[in-house]
Amino acid sequence: MDGCWLLGILPALDSTFLTAARWPLVGAGFLLFILFNWSRRSSGTTLRELLGEVGILIPAYFAYFTVRGLAEAREAQAFHRAIDIIELEQTLGIFWEPDLQSAIMRFDWLVNVANWTYVWGHWPVIVFAATWLFLLHRDAYSVYRNAFLISGAVGLVIFYLLPVAPPRFMDAWGFVDTITERSHAYRVLQPPAFVNQYAAMPSLHFGWNLLVGIAIFQHSKSILFKAIGIALPVIMFASIVLTANHYIIDGLAGGALALLGLGGAMILREFMQRRSAAPQTALAGQH
Repeated sequence: MDGCWLLGILPALDSTFLTAARWPLVGAGFLLFILFNWSRRSSGTTLRELLGEVGILIPAYFAYFTVRGLAEAREAQAFHRAIDIIELEQTLGIFWEPDLQSAIMRFDWLVNVANWTYVWGHWPVIVFAATWLFLLHRDAYSVYRNAFLISGAVGLVIFYLLPVAPPRFMDAWGFVDTITERSHAYRVLQPPAFVNQYAAMPSLHFGWNLLVGIAIFQHSKSILFKAIGIALPVIMFASIVLTANHYIIDGLAGGALALLGLGGAMILREFMQRRSAAPQTALAGQH
């Protein structure tokens, strides 16, 4: 025993959650229904508002994965760009991914933590954070929702025009696909039919977790939750690299795109506020 026996049970938990995730949309709907009824009185949320958001986000979710799949035919381009990224990182002196992954491969529990974080620390965390914002911080929710939509839309264009093979396909450089070797849950949460395997750049897997971390840090009153908000993107950045799903540059680009989306969403909010205030100002001027 190496003192990390608890983290060693993650594969078994992964299997348990895999069973529970067979019907992810049904499970998410059930969770939203419970949270909606629990907080309806204090938040003033109506069922119509909730269904309106679901009507926006569910089609966007499927569009995101479906459009990503349109780039599958350009496999050769994706591998050439992956080599370009590796050479760029070597030039910059930041091609650390193979060494970092090699360092954790000796410890099964660390590999399990990285896999667990990559799989269960993304969409489940986003769903919980979105629900929390929607029910308790409605004004902030609309900003972050739009930040996700803006960054996702830009990301789709990049995925389609500039496909990039992820490190896990570049085994000649010493990468290992730990998710495929150790976990099946990711194939349920993101079925291969919906996933473009050559969408490494930018990493919205990290970028969107960065948005969640910012939201939690900014709008939570608890020091503990603020600390979680800081830790979430840091841990996810480590995970995308250690599982060989993204290059370091992918993570940096994903974070920049997410912040660009957040900035765009804030500008959009200010524009809408000025637009709604204009008629009231004109009316007041007439008196």
